[in-house]
Amino acid sequence: MECDKCGSDAVMHAGYSGAHLCEEHFLASVEKRVRRRIRRDSLVPRDASPDDPERWVLGLSGGKDSVVLAQILDETFGRDPRIEILALTIHEGIEGYRDESVEACVELSEDLDLRHELVSYEEEFGVRMDDVVEDDPEGMAPCAYCGVFRRDLLETYAEEFDADILLTGHNLDDEAQTALMNVFEGDVEQMAKHFDASLGPFDERTESPHFVPRAKPLRDIPEKEVALYAHLRDLPAHITECPHASEAFRGEIQELLLKLEEDHPGTRHSILSGYEEMASMAADRYRGESTAEMRECERCGSKTTREVCRKCRLLESLEAV
Repeated sequence: MECDKCGSDAVMHAGYSGAHLCEEHFLASVEKRVRRRIRRDSLVPRDASPDDPERWVLGLSGGKDSVVLAQILDETFGRDPRIEILALTIHEGIEGYRDESVEACVELSEDLDLRHELVSYEEEFGVRMDDVVEDDPEGMAPCAYCGVFRRDLLETYAEEFDADILLTGHNLDDEAQTALMNVFEGDVEQMAKHFDASLGPFDERTESPHFVPRAKPLRDIPEKEVALYAHLRDLPAHITECPHASEAFRGEIQELLLKLEEDHPGTRHSILSGYEEMASMAADRYRGESTAEMRECERCGSKTTREVCRKCRLLESLEAV
């Protein structure tokens, strides 16, 4: 199998495009698509200036996705005085698993000369995920707790570090899975929230005093291509599944998508494209009809539509054990 561009040995075949690419052209293709997404989402404002640089907080877990994103962002903006990149790592309290990935985060941050901040559930909330799994008073999957706690810390520290954008390493598979889950669950309001959490063109950003806008520059890159990029670049990624991972529904959706993509290449791209259209209409609807007002959580002061936020309610259930 030869590269379509130069005739060298190909390292990958993209069924959705039919392309065969060698190592050099594959790496260049991934980088080109990530930078194109950055341009499309207008992450660098037209008036960005070295005198008042944009600060981007990157959620760096040490996994392949965030490590690849950090590498490409550094190579693109590392010498751009208009952009400051800060890496934020969250330690959930999972013995062995997260300790090793934190080492990957530290190694990469040192290699790229990135400012790196580490926060933990234990220091912030007084809990560790290993203990939550044992107690689990709500009878929920560990991911349900962990997702709430992680989002809270990402948003809290992005705001504390005065970030203009919060970047995460969600890839095409992640986004297509989330899209199908929301559609199958009929969760129109969640579609609207999902759309509003991401960035459109810079001039159309919704100004909000409550949340730092999010961006997902890897959302056009399939998961396998992210993994291959990390391997070929020999990046210090920690590629091991969380021992507490148990999102059964997402796992079923993942298997379904893989089968669909194998039989009908391009399915993930089509799903995401159609979903964004639906989510945009849902967002327009809920902006006009939603009566829920943001308030401060009575316990922690974070923004919520209820008297006590979801994070604090989960923490209360754990404290009662």
